[in-house]
Amino acid sequence: MVWCHDDCSTLLSAVPGLGHPLAQTGVSAESSGGGFHHLPVLFEEALHYLAPERGKLMVDGTLGGGGHTGALLERGCRVIGLDQDPSALAAASAKLKNFGESFVPRQANFSTVGEVVAELAPDGVDGLLLDLGVSSHQLDTAERGFSLQADGPLDMRMNPQGELTAADIVNTWSEEELANLFYHLGEEKRSRAVARAIVSRRGNRPFARTLDLADAVAGVVRKSGRIHPATRVFQALRLRVNSELEALQAALEAAPDILRPGGRLVVISFHSLEDRIVKHFLRERGQAEVDRPEWPAPRPNPHYSFEVLTRRSVTAGDAELAANPRSRSARLRAARKIEPNP
Repeated sequence: MVWCHDDCSTLLSAVPGLGHPLAQTGVSAESSGGGFHHLPVLFEEALHYLAPERGKLMVDGTLGGGGHTGALLERGCRVIGLDQDPSALAAASAKLKNFGESFVPRQANFSTVGEVVAELAPDGVDGLLLDLGVSSHQLDTAERGFSLQADGPLDMRMNPQGELTAADIVNTWSEEELANLFYHLGEEKRSRAVARAIVSRRGNRPFARTLDLADAVAGVVRKSGRIHPATRVFQALRLRVNSELEALQAALEAAPDILRPGGRLVVISFHSLEDRIVKHFLRERGQAEVDRPEWPAPRPNPHYSFEVLTRRSVTAGDAELAANPRSRSARLRAARKIEPNP
């Protein structure tokens, strides 16, 4: 079943290499600095909807610096923490080592959360948290290749062992493929002009550095406010390098199967593309009945599995925005796994 509806399925299929349901957009819960110091976005809101209690088993699908996981452990939960970045996993594991066997770290993309839970917790879990997006630590580390502010290799892999890099895409994809990528995943209106400029330039000298590419894009895209002209292009490249939308789709598909009745799903997204996928998923899985114009009456929804707890997305308040401006784009949605029909 395709739950993403026409706009999302079109989005995933319109870009080369996308469309197979198998991590993350925006900026997640790390603050800047040399280590993985944590400043969780929508921290209190996430805990509220996860409803942690002693003895509950949670999955933090985006461990990062361990901020959310640490809070869950302090409240007596057991936590399986997933992260595809070995640096983040090592830092969080060291930070949370005093919790002993209550914390189980695993290097994995959250697209495989169903497999991980089947192995470690076959009876299911009580909560799944997905705090999407590249971490501030990754963003602020020039060597990772995400930044528009500091020069670094054109990489953008959240998992350093991943095969595809941003340089691979920029230097080898056709003009049409680049234009489609920038338009669909970056929502860049001048996608064709940008793709044309990139293909023309790389014929003389391939792109290898972030600021080189940013400057090339800035020569085509007019600056709008404080946003760098290359922001949308960089976003599209990062999403494709890390298969972020496919990973999100796969994790959502797995959620009804791994959550126990009453278990909570909490997703913090940072971009309209992500939020749209989450919203449509919860809309389809959160209705007891479905109706179509050609039907004489509504019918039971065979995929009904969640009570939606957030009719609208939850956003950061003024205090959080002042303390962490990167939280301005964060959107939280939550749902509770319903009891199965007798």
